[in-house]
Amino acid sequence: MIELRRRVQTDPASIAFAQLAEECRRTGANEEAVAICRAGLERYPGYLSARVTLGRALIELGDLDAAEVELGRVVSDVPTNLAAIRGLAEIFQRRGRMSEALEYYRRALDLARHDPDLEDTVERISQVVAPAPAPPPPSFHVAVEDLFDFDTLIQQLGGVADAAPPSATEPANTVQAQALEPPSPQVLEPSVLTSIELKDDDTDSLAVMERELRELDEQRARDELAARELLAIRRRDAGVAALELWLAAVMADRQRHGA
Repeated sequence: MIELRRRVQTDPASIAFAQLAEECRRTGANEEAVAICRAGLERYPGYLSARVTLGRALIELGDLDAAEVELGRVVSDVPTNLAAIRGLAEIFQRRGRMSEALEYYRRALDLARHDPDLEDTVERISQVVAPAPAPPPPSFHVAVEDLFDFDTLIQQLGGVADAAPPSATEPANTVQAQALEPPSPQVLEPSVLTSIELKDDDTDSLAVMERELRELDEQRARDELAARELLAIRRRDAGVAALELWLAAVMADRQRHGA
């Protein structure tokens, strides 16, 4: 270092300033390293290795903003400069901006594959940025039988299918009243879903559970509506069939009396 210092003092324009500044930085003389680099970069602004030394010395002095400017300029000119990339990664790590630090550490690892220090750093920061996923929330297995009162539906539908046709002598108004009589509403028993109460909680798992229950209730309502529509169609068809039988019986009776 003594010889380097003598050379720079003898010839201030010597490019040996970069090597002298790096030796100062390695020995902990970061302030002197910064001063030597800035003086030399005034003459040689494109000397990137000296700018890297300047940025790393500024990091050690805690001047992260100035260090980011110097190292960012290097990476802008040479995107594969490993020392500058690692320096930027360290800057973001010191600031607590782990996502950006991880991005630069990964870039450095792409350039220096199988570097154990970089691999360990990337793994540690990855666990901070993207922790292990939480276990999935418990799922509710609801049987289809719990959603509907199938016994009631079967009785309603079966009652229409088993209805006996009217006799020829049955009065017309009686047949019409039976055919067109609106079905009595059947109230289905509440399912197990309506008895489940969720406690207020902001966790993702309970939010997912609440959404699943809400979707099951909506599906149950749609299925109930479809069952009612089917029942109405069956009753309407049964009424039409009853009227047709009654008209046929009336026509047959008139033909007999007319004959």
